[in-house]
Amino acid sequence: MKKLIIFVVVVFCATIFTVPAQSALKKIGQTGLQFLKIDVSARAAAMGGAYTMPGNDASAMFYNPAGMALMEGSFDFFANQTQWIADIKYNAAGLAYNAGMWGTFGVSFIAADYGGDLIGTMVATNERGYELTGDIDIGAYAIGVSYAKSLTDKFSIGGQIKYATQHLGSNMLSAGGDLQENKVSGFAYDFGTIFYPGFHSLQFGMSVNNFSGQFKYEDEPFQLPLTFKVGVAMNLMDVFELSDSPLLLAVDAIHPRDYTERIHIGGEYMFADMIALRAGYKFNYDIEGFTAGFGLTHSISGMGVRFDYAYSSLDVFDAVSRFSLGISF
Repeated sequence: MKKLIIFVVVVFCATIFTVPAQSALKKIGQTGLQFLKIDVSARAAAMGGAYTMPGNDASAMFYNPAGMALMEGSFDFFANQTQWIADIKYNAAGLAYNAGMWGTFGVSFIAADYGGDLIGTMVATNERGYELTGDIDIGAYAIGVSYAKSLTDKFSIGGQIKYATQHLGSNMLSAGGDLQENKVSGFAYDFGTIFYPGFHSLQFGMSVNNFSGQFKYEDEPFQLPLTFKVGVAMNLMDVFELSDSPLLLAVDAIHPRDYTERIHIGGEYMFADMIALRAGYKFNYDIEGFTAGFGLTHSISGMGVRFDYAYSSLDVFDAVSRFSLGISF
């Protein structure tokens, strides 16, 4: 067990120190349907996106489906709104059902709201050289079905099948020609694992998100933002045998298809099982970095209610806010 723990620590340290060295080899512009990469949980975003291991409710479907297997209640509902830059909003929701020995089942939904003030143009013979064609109908969404199960008291697995689509309006390739619908859709897959080696609350595992075939608008095919993550998390207070106010530390090493390797680090301090204070940092990003937030938990007639908020700094852009609501019973 000690050798295994040492091995995990060495792998993470090696990854952290090699990320800066690889920053000159950035891979960009290689994937589409970017809305599938956005953090859609205020708790996860406040912890710097280091959420491969901590998720244990319906929100886990968007990060590591195996986390649903660790649900304590029978039902868990999750909803989130992300107020992104340029007045873009991302809305997400999930519902998970713990069927006991049969595992945990879930459904998820995420939609991108790009606003309704985008106006299209087309080539014209007037003095401006173009004419307005009206509002552009654009949008994107993904619907998923998930399943997770604990195979033993130390090992859990989970997966999700989702149908994703994006519509970017229509355009005319030549004056007087036919309108071309810019729409793509298809299936994508997520899966992950969580393992408890037996050392206090230490857990580690992995997840693969947005595995799919190629999509294509016209002649050039593209792929979804496939991301491979390895995560580790632990309540540091376990070392001191203090359980009243847990201090969770989570670290994710990330290998995305469309960028170089990244590191997410986040922490969460829980006070009196009611108030959570969170902070994190994302390494090797162009504009993202520091994150913070808080959470409130309360029980009402046997029903657990959660509210979470996250703040994310985006350098030259306005800061991003996320709001999440969770209900479990």
